[in-house]
Amino acid sequence: MILELRVYRCVPGRLPALLKRFDTVTLKLWEKHGIKQAGFFTTLIGESNQELTYMLAWESLADREKKWTAFQSDPDWIAARAKTEEDGQIVGNIVSQLLVPTSFSSVK
Repeated sequence: MILELRVYRCVPGRLPALLKRFDTVTLKLWEKHGIKQAGFFTTLIGESNQELTYMLAWESLADREKKWTAFQSDPDWIAARAKTEEDGQIVGNIVSQLLVPTSFSSVK
């Protein structure tokens, strides 16, 4: 298993729009494409409270490539993303890391 840690740093004041998009659009499209989330988090204390951090679980790099590419090119996602950004850009920066569990990790 591979976990992907993603941090979305929002344009100031746009975190509510990002949360709404995930809740009402993105998760349904991920289900359609077989993308499995492993948790979503907002920052209580840290560098910025305008971030959404989440993790995705992948079987392999090939699994990620296939499913993520299909999601990103889905016409429903492209249209929904454009609609949700009619009032302006939501995400200013995305950081992504692909992680593999250690031999002593409780997550395998």
